[in-house]
Amino acid sequence: MGGNSETLADAFIKGTEEAGSSAKKICLYDKKIEFCKGCLACQSTEKCVLRDDTEEIIAQMKAADVLVFATPVYFYEMSGQMKTLLDRTNPLFPSEYRFRDIYLLAASADEEPASMDGAVKGLEGWIRCFEQARLSGVVRGTGADKKGEISKCTAALSTAYEMGKHI
Repeated sequence: MGGNSETLADAFIKGTEEAGSSAKKICLYDKKIEFCKGCLACQSTEKCVLRDDTEEIIAQMKAADVLVFATPVYFYEMSGQMKTLLDRTNPLFPSEYRFRDIYLLAASADEEPASMDGAVKGLEGWIRCFEQARLSGVVRGTGADKKGEISKCTAALSTAYEMGKHI
């Protein structure tokens, strides 16, 4: 709660709201999200057989004009919670989803921007399954190894804010 990637998300949301749009933040750390069972029933029903918080999240994703994912980078990859959610979005695949633009906001302890390439590549793989969508921007908040350290990454915070203003 209140970690570095969430702070990036808050900067993005502030830009969005100051530009006159609305945004809704969904924090996965307090959601129950089970692992995909791979049954593929959702391909014909557009509903998952599992009953947890994912159903509501998917409905909100389907109706959203823009998706913004914020994640800490652990071991050079997106968080497990985010990956598990992406795996569970299979019901979106055959549906009429609204989103086109997708953004990634990431924070890592490593100071090298390339440390986030795994998270970017993982999200790009998910986006490839949604032909009408595209990765529209990435914020790499590097060198934030402790909670609150992202406040020193003023360029990343500013970029997130500006991206939010221009969606």
